[in-house]
Amino acid sequence: MNNVSDRDYLFGIHAVAAMVEKDAARVQTLWIAREAQKNQRIKRLQSLADKAGVTLQGTTNARLDAMVAGERHQGVVAECHAASSTQLALNIPELLAGLDAPPFLLVLDGVQDPHNLGACLRTADAAGVHAVIIPKDRAVGITPVVSKVACGAAEHVPLIQVTNLARALRLLKDEGVWLLGADEGGEVPLFKADLKGPLALVLGAEGQGLRRLTREQCDVLISVPMAGSVSSLNVSVATGVCLYEAVRQRTE
Repeated sequence: MNNVSDRDYLFGIHAVAAMVEKDAARVQTLWIAREAQKNQRIKRLQSLADKAGVTLQGTTNARLDAMVAGERHQGVVAECHAASSTQLALNIPELLAGLDAPPFLLVLDGVQDPHNLGACLRTADAAGVHAVIIPKDRAVGITPVVSKVACGAAEHVPLIQVTNLARALRLLKDEGVWLLGADEGGEVPLFKADLKGPLALVLGAEGQGLRRLTREQCDVLISVPMAGSVSSLNVSVATGVCLYEAVRQRTE
């Protein structure tokens, strides 16, 4: 999210609706462009916000543009109280202890493009992933673009930011979670890998893939079969392919 002192600005219809549904108390004011107030999706959002007791204010598209630095806001911006560090308050042992099914986790090693992180969160939510784990440093966190691309998933999928990713992976292994790293040089084809049981799928950043220390912590390196001329997939696409092969296996 954009942050100004103690305020966050969240934009996009899906992302704002998810915030209103999950944590309406954080929404200080919901700003809606007068030009968009006849839009049926905006009307539904207004009704949702009104029922939740959120303050509504009409404004102009130009003012919304200024609030979110020209990003595509779809005629709605939520001015929110700054978030507490909820992601940091959740740690891996607490997460695992609270699950009533084998862990199904996604680990992203250094994804820096907010569009990619948003797309990964959206797919993780759809696939039923219990949490997404990312490093604090040299990686994008939750930004307005991430929230908008995630279409509300950023407000629903637990996101755990860790200081040392390799240490976090060792902790997962100690807890009995099987770590499968996706790498173009992986020795096991994705569709022949066992993706049942306690599982963390580990994918790397755009371009460089998994870092050495991350790769060394993985129990198995898997690869997505590539029949065409390109050698690798975008991280968000690869995430979708891997997660849904896991879903297929885990629901058989």
